[in-house]
Amino acid sequence: MKIACPSSPILTVVSSSGSLDSKISGSLGSRILPATQRSSPSDNLILHRTMSSNYLRHVESMSQLPSGTGKISQLNAVVLGESLASEENDLIFPSKEFSGQALVSSPQQYMEMHKRSMDDPAGFWSDIASEFYWKQKWGDQVFSENLDVRKGPISIEWFKGGITNICYNCLDKNVEAGFGDKTAIYWEGNELGVDASLTYSELLQQVCQLANYLKDNGVKKGDAVVIYLPMLMELPIALLACARIGAVHSVVFAGFSADSLAQRIIDCKPKVILTCNAVKRGPKTINLKAIVDAALDQSSKDGVSVGICLTYDNSLATTRENTKWQNGRDVWWQDVISQYPTSCEVEWVDAEDPLFLLYTSGSTGKPKGVLHTTGGYMIYTATTFKYAFDYKSTDVYWCTADCGWITGHSYVTYGPMLNGATVVVFEGAPNYPDSGRCWDIVDKYKVSIFYTAPTLVRSLMRDDDKYVTRHSRKSLRVLGSVGEPINPSAWRWFFNVVGDSRCPISDTWWQTETGGFMITPLPGAWPQKPGSATFPFFGVQPVIVDEKGIEIEGECSGYLCVKGSWPGAFRTLFGDHERYETTYFKPFAGYYFSGDGCRRDKDGYYWLTGRVDDVINVSGHRIGTAEVESALVLHPQCAEAAVVGIEHEVKGQGIYAFVTLLEGVPYSEELRKSLVLMVRNQIGAFAAPDRIHWAPGLPKTRSGKIMRRILRKIASRQLEELGDISTLADPSVVDQLIALADV
Repeated sequence: MKIACPSSPILTVVSSSGSLDSKISGSLGSRILPATQRSSPSDNLILHRTMSSNYLRHVESMSQLPSGTGKISQLNAVVLGESLASEENDLIFPSKEFSGQALVSSPQQYMEMHKRSMDDPAGFWSDIASEFYWKQKWGDQVFSENLDVRKGPISIEWFKGGITNICYNCLDKNVEAGFGDKTAIYWEGNELGVDASLTYSELLQQVCQLANYLKDNGVKKGDAVVIYLPMLMELPIALLACARIGAVHSVVFAGFSADSLAQRIIDCKPKVILTCNAVKRGPKTINLKAIVDAALDQSSKDGVSVGICLTYDNSLATTRENTKWQNGRDVWWQDVISQYPTSCEVEWVDAEDPLFLLYTSGSTGKPKGVLHTTGGYMIYTATTFKYAFDYKSTDVYWCTADCGWITGHSYVTYGPMLNGATVVVFEGAPNYPDSGRCWDIVDKYKVSIFYTAPTLVRSLMRDDDKYVTRHSRKSLRVLGSVGEPINPSAWRWFFNVVGDSRCPISDTWWQTETGGFMITPLPGAWPQKPGSATFPFFGVQPVIVDEKGIEIEGECSGYLCVKGSWPGAFRTLFGDHERYETTYFKPFAGYYFSGDGCRRDKDGYYWLTGRVDDVINVSGHRIGTAEVESALVLHPQCAEAAVVGIEHEVKGQGIYAFVTLLEGVPYSEELRKSLVLMVRNQIGAFAAPDRIHWAPGLPKTRSGKIMRRILRKIASRQLEELGDISTLADPSVVDQLIALADV
């Protein structure tokens, strides 16, 4: 199927300026002081000047905050490398040495750049875009947008008319600049001692071979290619090969079930699917080809046939003899790709031509095909990577995310390679063969930037610190967090134990839909607060609104929205622009609605509080409650199900399912396991409910609406906060559910 962006009238051009008016009158001390010994702002300023002329020089330039929320309060001050972060209200300051070499080295520099990006977005982003290769430059109008459904169809365009290619900018541009011999990828296998690497020249050659194969088999500009691969080097190779020829890649996380994969195949109708026969994840072997076979059988029954299944022979996981095969459709990767030329002409595309589809969970149960285009996404991912991680050409960067998620697109492949970075790609499990594996890899490759999820941090902090401290980790200089808000205790462990109290943490907030970071610390600029995403990135104007869509100023909590567009924004939901508008732009007209709750503290720092819709964030994976409910009711003994999210020590959020069985079916542990297995088979292991709560009935209004608010309170055992239940059709259901809470 050919994939193109919707054409809709461009109704307005907007360039909004941010509020930069709040003042800070004093400074903070450079040591942690007991509360009884803390001095006034003026005393702190004297202390700062007498103790050191450099420790907190940032504070003297911190004359304004970007969110207009008042003075920095009297908080503890910690300088990187000097003291442990111990309190949730600590301010963690970058060290003199770190800030001295940082790309953005002070609040003043950040504010000047952010202000320009708000006042002159066209000029700001044009200057950055000019650093990349364009076959033809964009027109006079750098961007056009309408984010207000009251004014017509939602439309966002950046660099329209500009002709470029993201693969060329990732690979050819770096090789031509003399970096062909620089390592592009260090690949670490599941088993210890299994590794490989590719230079930028070698990577370009392998990308061209795959691109030539795809072209030779009829894949053209705009055609969809589904990729169902684990974290082999062939996964980023596949992304880049598709981009080189203008094909639209749709990566499906190789943990999704056959049903989920089939659903995505049916939606985008690919010409080719790329996979491998099996993968080892820790001690477990996963037969991916069998999952693909089942998905292709299912999609074929629904009228969507895929002509080629190109299969990588992963001999470390299984053998060819043990791989089921369909002649005429299935092709071994190694048998054909090496025969193709190592150079391939670039398909030059418009900045607004589609780059990829990535399906994300929605509250309706049907995954949403998020569509990103080429030019704006390229500029935005490259820029966010560069500044949020304070990237240097000597850095070795490792993001633990899978390319099946947006993080792997933006910050394993495109963002790093657009900057010519050396990237670590890890196939295995982070706790295999033990919980020190991550730090083995950090020391082995001298990783300097380490970007991971709070789920992994919480998991590793449950084990003995010796798994961390037995390794050097001296190469680390920047840490990062992605996928969900990181709780302050996990932040402090990450900072104190992993980073030896010397590595700033880029605690990033963004989404599949945003393409890149939206709110994030810049390591050398601002003092950090454990658990806060800090301040907006360049070109981003976050606002917090109340239930009526009215912007709230100063210290507040509410719904997080974004005013105005940014280059990395997604352009539509594939085949469903109406759903795109309804989900993201109709809740609060004139704004992009993130679906997240947010708190802004008295110092202007942003704190993400989680989803406000019916999507659960499990280990950074967004899972629609409707998807899980749909899977549960497929069980022959399940009459009805309702799913809510609950706090989980390791995963951030867990899945809590209330299940009503058919009349006469008894509760049993075997049935509980069977229900969980049904979800695993329908969606994937990551969506399996953490708890099945038997429910004789569900709390519903007289109109039949399930009162999920009550279910959340029961699931979290906040029984004193149930509130008014008199409006329920049958209030006695609540007492029945409470009685069965521990059954």
